[in-house]
Amino acid sequence: MRKNPPEKVSEEKIIFDVSEIEPVLSGPSLHLKPWDPVSIRLSTGETMLIREAKLEEAPTLLNYLKKFLDLDYDFYDIVGARVYSEVLGWYRSRLKDPYNLLGIIDGKVVGFANGRLLNKDINISLHTMAFRRGGRIGAVMYYAKTHYAFEILENKEFWATYESYNGWKRWGIGMAQPSYPWPEYQHELGGARVYYVTKEYWDAVVKKYISDMVGAEFEPVTEELLKRNENIYMPETLEE
Repeated sequence: MRKNPPEKVSEEKIIFDVSEIEPVLSGPSLHLKPWDPVSIRLSTGETMLIREAKLEEAPTLLNYLKKFLDLDYDFYDIVGARVYSEVLGWYRSRLKDPYNLLGIIDGKVVGFANGRLLNKDINISLHTMAFRRGGRIGAVMYYAKTHYAFEILENKEFWATYESYNGWKRWGIGMAQPSYPWPEYQHELGGARVYYVTKEYWDAVVKKYISDMVGAEFEPVTEELLKRNENIYMPETLEE
């Protein structure tokens, strides 16, 4: 778009350095409180570490997520495509205030959960994935990010939506989540209905519901556990 200036100017061209433009495009950060690593005993007897993903680990995650794009059942393809874009957005500083949690067993990434903040009050849930069957890994990772939202970030609301039937049944119906009027309110994942949990509802119902489903609580981590899971690798197949 061009428009002539309303009076004479001394310079017809103004040149920007890209480093001057980047703060405008990436925007200011809310400086999220960190997720301190925790461990949890799975129903399989294994100990899983849950920690934040490191930015330098993004290419490893992206390479693995590509495998989901060709799975045209149970919405793996669309979930894979969206998670790929979210991780890439985080990696390229094109996603506002994201967080990414990894579930790791002996260096192998078996679970993933992510989201972002709309503002200091509203936490937008994006995706939760289990890369291995058994152990209720998906439930544990969902518990981790809701715990992060309400207990650490002190958000007032947690906004979710569901692409798969199982996700909607387990979390939307399972937690009896209310929803905002649609289409007045639309989740950024495809404009779908927004299902929400408030801090009051979390304290009264949801926290215990998910905790009971998981069957264990978060525990402090040892230096040995952190070191054992410092370097990650992805599963060889999509469903082990």
